[in-house]
Amino acid sequence: MNASNAAAVSVNANGVQIADDIVRRAAALRAQVRIGEIGERLIDCGAETIGSLELGRLLGEICMGGLGTVTLTGSSPLPKWPLGVVVHASNPVVSCLASQYAGWTIQDEVTGFFALGSGPARALSRVEKLFEELNYADNHPRACLVIEGDKAPPPTVAKLVADACKILPSNLTILYAPTSSLAGSVQIAARVLEVALHKAHELHFPLDDILDGYGATPIAPPSPDFIKAMGRTNDAIIYGGHIQLFVRGTDEDAEQLANALPSSQSRSYGKPFAETFAEVGGDFYKIDPLLFSPALVTVSNVQTGRSFNAGKLASDIVDASFA
Repeated sequence: MNASNAAAVSVNANGVQIADDIVRRAAALRAQVRIGEIGERLIDCGAETIGSLELGRLLGEICMGGLGTVTLTGSSPLPKWPLGVVVHASNPVVSCLASQYAGWTIQDEVTGFFALGSGPARALSRVEKLFEELNYADNHPRACLVIEGDKAPPPTVAKLVADACKILPSNLTILYAPTSSLAGSVQIAARVLEVALHKAHELHFPLDDILDGYGATPIAPPSPDFIKAMGRTNDAIIYGGHIQLFVRGTDEDAEQLANALPSSQSRSYGKPFAETFAEVGGDFYKIDPLLFSPALVTVSNVQTGRSFNAGKLASDIVDASFA
């Protein structure tokens, strides 16, 4: 997205609009809404409430700053697990990297709170090094932050976020859902395209040459066990996710990207994620980062008409994980 187009789009304006819709339909969506101590709006999407698949779909679209669509489908890439999501973003770099990516480390030493923040608020705070490379900055008086967790952040953290975004706390909405919830499972599945964009960035593919994107993946059945829930949601993408990127440039670069993107390029590939996590003693940083990507990749060069496919779906690993 070039500078003129980026300036015309506010991911927070879009995200707040979706959040307002959730508030209006809170009872039907099984969300819980309350106002925090400093005026921040807190939306529980699955911690102390059941939540819903539809709530997770909307949560995914908030994460994408309203620049992407998340659709529930009955025909995921894996036949035994037909319930899935289809994700599309016409501005994948802004939608996935400037908004959806969980890149904001939020912590408070006094209360011990720690979380990775995702969603539109990141594009207001711009505290991450990533934004030095992204040709995008938002400017809006209201903000939405999404946290994967089972509790709302304390008021001190809400103030920290509001201050970083340069907005009033009363204009901040924080939505949260644990991995083990219905909504949490859906919003993580909706990251199937985002993980591909993040890996493309790590591979130093020119972000301006990524024009459009699509992804599909099964929705992992929730588990009350956090490790199992985390393992399943990762396995859904790593072994069951399929994405297609539309790029420009040379066929050589497009083919190289396709070959490098799939999760099968990782040395950690080949077993359910929960097993890999246990083998490294629960330390995420010891897992090969190349694992966090979709299973099957298609890269289409719009300038030449050629497409390149790489990777494979591993339904047996997903079956073992989900069952």
